[in-house]
Parts: sequence; C-alpha cells; structure tokens
Amino acid sequence: MTTAVKKNKKETVKLVLRLAKNDFKAKFAGSYMGIVWTFLQPVVMILVYWFVFEKGLPATGVTTKTGITVPFVLWLTAGMVPWFYFSEAFSSGTNTLLEYSYLVKKVVFNIDVLPFVKVISAGVVHVILILIMLVLYGCYGFLPDLYTLQVIYYSFCMVFLVLGAVYITCSIVVFFRDMTQLVNIFMQVWVWVTPIMWNLDGMVEAGSIAPIVGRIFKLNPFYYIVSGYRDALIYKTAFWEKWDLTLYFWIFAIAQFLIGQLIYRRLKPHFADVL
Repeated sequence: MTTAVKKNKKETVKLVLRLAKNDFKAKFAGSYMGIVWTFLQPVVMILVYWFVFEKGLPATGVTTKTGITVPFVLWLTAGMVPWFYFSEAFSSGTNTLLEYSYLVKKVVFNIDVLPFVKVISAGVVHVILILIMLVLYGCYGFLPDLYTLQVIYYSFCMVFLVLGAVYITCSIVVFFRDMTQLVNIFMQVWVWVTPIMWNLDGMVEAGSIAPIVGRIFKLNPFYYIVSGYRDALIYKTAFWEKWDLTLYFWIFAIAQFLIGQLIYRRLKPHFADVL
C-alpha cells in the first residue's frame, strides 16, 4: 500500500469522525439540557415499558436455564438498549444524503462515507447506554465477566446490519422521499415483532406459540442481536454455541450489505442531479 493511499484513508477516517462529532453536537444545539435529553428519553421509555409489563399486566421475572430468575427490568433493558441504537442509526441514516445534500453536490467530496456518519454518531450514545446498563446489572448482582465481552461482538454485528440497510434506504430516498415515512412505519412494527418486550423462547416452551412460528420469528436478523445481548449478560452463552443462528445472521447481513452497495453504486451518479 503506497504512502499516498494510506494518507488518503487516514484523512477519510478523520473526516468521518469529524462529521460524526459535528452531527452529534448539532442534535443539541440551542438546548438547555443538551446531551441529557439523549439519555433521558431511553430511560423514560424503559421505565414506562417496565411499569406497564411488570406492574400493569403484570410480567414475572425471566427464569434462565440454570434456574435463576432475572428481574424483568434487566431482561427488558438488554433488548431495548440495542434497539435504541438501531432505530436511531437506521432512521437518521436513511436521510443522510438529503441532510448533507450540499456535500453530495461537491464533485471532490467522497460521499461514500456519509452513511458512516450517522452510524458512528448514534454509536456514541449507545456506548454510554451500555455502561449505564452494566451498572444497572451490577446493582442487581450480575457482575461483568468474560461473556459480557460479547456485547462488543453483537454491537459490531448490529453496526454492520444497520450500515447495509442504510445504504439501501439512503439511496432510494433521494428519488422516493416517501421512503422516510415507510421506514418510520416499518420501525414501529418491527419493534413489536422482534422479541424485545416479550419472551419468544418462553412462549414456545409454554405452548403459546407453535415451534414453527417461533422459528419464523427467529428469521428476523435483529432477533440474533437482542438474544445475543441477553446471552452475554444473562444466559452466559457463547455466540458460537448458537452456530446456526450465527451463520444465518452473517449470510443475511453480508447479502444485505452487498445489495446495498449495488443499489448505491447504481444510483450514485444521479444523486447530485436530483438533489
């Protein structure tokens, strides 16, 4: 690799990080509480869901295979924290080319890096939410161990998954602005069909859901992420022990990413003309 290529890559990385930093700051421009709002909203949502499901319905704690009952708030948090990141990165990433249209029109600017900006910007909050989640788990006696490190792996899986999806939607929304609304509706449905606030395995074991239906729900790639966070924090299961789900996820994620790249490359020459 030549010195010029290395320098160009280094400058590209610096540019992406700088844009992501500015994007993160822009969210709180003119706000008195600033970054506090970013964490207040997820915390309030988790508390609302916890109150509704555990106190209102009510939902009991989740029992692991070892017989340990986990408080519902911990089980819920392990599913909500990755969802907060995915929904934010996907929704905002869809509009990234529209938001940075002034850069898209610049001939010398490498617009291929723009989808990374929103993904990285959302990642800042995600890292802090993970730390808060670990503190919450520690307060209940669930201390970090080697299995907890798998959160890093599943976070990487989530970043790769959302990046492929963003390349698809951000390319299409330039020509079909209704894509933004479709994504919002899709996310509203997806949060409920993903076992984030309900226990898929428990319902299958109880006979509430037929095994075949349970397997269909597991085809949702985000199920792998949510169950992975819980495996790392609660069930203490290594990702290679679920090799079939791991293989399926990566086949899906890589295929989606390649399709996203194909759509993006095909439509890229026309971005500046439309914007």
